[in-house]
Amino acid sequence: MARAPVAADIEAIPEADRLEGFPHPRETQALFGQSKAERVMSDALASGKMHHAWLVTGEEGIGKATLCYKAAGALLAREGERGMFAAGLDIEAGSTTARQIVARSHPGLIVIRRPYDLKGKRFATTIPIDEVRRLRSFLSLSAGDQGWRAVIVDSADELNVNAANALLKSLEEPPPQTVFLIVSSAPGRLLPTIRSRCRTLALEPLTTGDLRKAAQAALTAAGKPVLKEEDFTSLETLAKGSPRRLLALLEGGGLALQARLDKIFTSLPALDVAAAHALADDLQPAAQEQKFELFYDLLFDQLIRTVRAGATGEGRSGDLAVAKRLMGGGKLATYAQLWETLVRDKADAEALNLDRKSLILDTLSRLEAAARG
Repeated sequence: MARAPVAADIEAIPEADRLEGFPHPRETQALFGQSKAERVMSDALASGKMHHAWLVTGEEGIGKATLCYKAAGALLAREGERGMFAAGLDIEAGSTTARQIVARSHPGLIVIRRPYDLKGKRFATTIPIDEVRRLRSFLSLSAGDQGWRAVIVDSADELNVNAANALLKSLEEPPPQTVFLIVSSAPGRLLPTIRSRCRTLALEPLTTGDLRKAAQAALTAAGKPVLKEEDFTSLETLAKGSPRRLLALLEGGGLALQARLDKIFTSLPALDVAAAHALADDLQPAAQEQKFELFYDLLFDQLIRTVRAGATGEGRSGDLAVAKRLMGGGKLATYAQLWETLVRDKADAEALNLDRKSLILDTLSRLEAAARG
C-alpha cells in the first residue's frame, strides 16, 4: 500500500508559481501597492456579503496570488486569529491557520494549478481536467469550524478547455460558504461564462516607491543582499511595475540578456550567427528554464515596444531608432504578425517538449527575415 506523502516530500516538489529562491505568495505577509483591492475584499468579507467568486486580474507578478492567499487566510481564520487586524485581511502570522496555509495542509483550502510530473521532471503546460476534478471531493465535505472553504485557481489562464468547462460547472452550482479566488493575467481569453459568474477585482502595476519596497522585502525574506539603487533604476523600466518581474530580471541576469537583445536588434537586418548560437547554447539547458522564459519575455516586450514606437513615434530613444530603421515602408503589420507567430511557436514548442536551441535559432531567423523584408 502506497504511503501518504510526508511534509518533506511535499516541500521537495517544485511549484510553477514560485520564483526560484524567493518566498511563495502564500508565504508573503506584506502586500505592497494593492491597498485599494485589499480593502474592497476585506469590506466584502466584513459585510457578510462575500461574493462566491472573485476574478483577480492584472499584470503578472503584481500581487494577485498574494492577495488571494491573504483573502483565504481571512476567510478560514479561527476566532481570535485575526486579532488587531480584524478590519483587514491580515491574520496572526503564528496562528494555526497561517501555519496550515503555508504548509499547504489546511482542510478548508484547495489550490488548482499546473501539476509537476515527477517522472518527466517538468510541469504540465496546462492545468488538466483531473486537477479541477479534485474539487468534487473537496466541495462535498462540510465546511470546518471557521464556516468557510476557499478555492484558489492560479492561474485560470492555464486551464485547458476541458478544465475550464469543469470549473465553470462548479461556479454555476457553488456550494454555500465557499469562495473561489481566480487569478488571471489575461481575463479576455477566459470563457465569457466564467467571467460573468465572477466579481472582477483589477490590480494595478506598482508605483516606483511600492515597487522598491516590495522588491526589497522579498530580497530580505530570501536572505539576499540589499537592492542597489543603480540596479533598481536600470531594472524599473523593464519591470513594468511588477516586483516578480524585477526580481526575475535581477536574479536571472536580465540586464545582460536585454543587452544581448539590444545588440541583436541594433545589428538587424544582419544577424550575428555565432552570437545567436552562443545565446541558444546558454538558454538550452533544463536548469536555465527561468532564464529561457525571461529571454522570451524580454523579446516579446521588445517587439511590442518597437512596434508601438513605429506606430506612434513615441518611446525610448533606442526603440525609436530601431523602429525608424526597420519598420518603414508599411512593415508594421509584418512585425505585428511576427509577434503572433513567435508566441505561437513558443507555445507549440513547450506543448511538444521540443528542443529549446532549435526554437531560439528559429526565432532569431524569423526576426532576421522580417527585418530583410
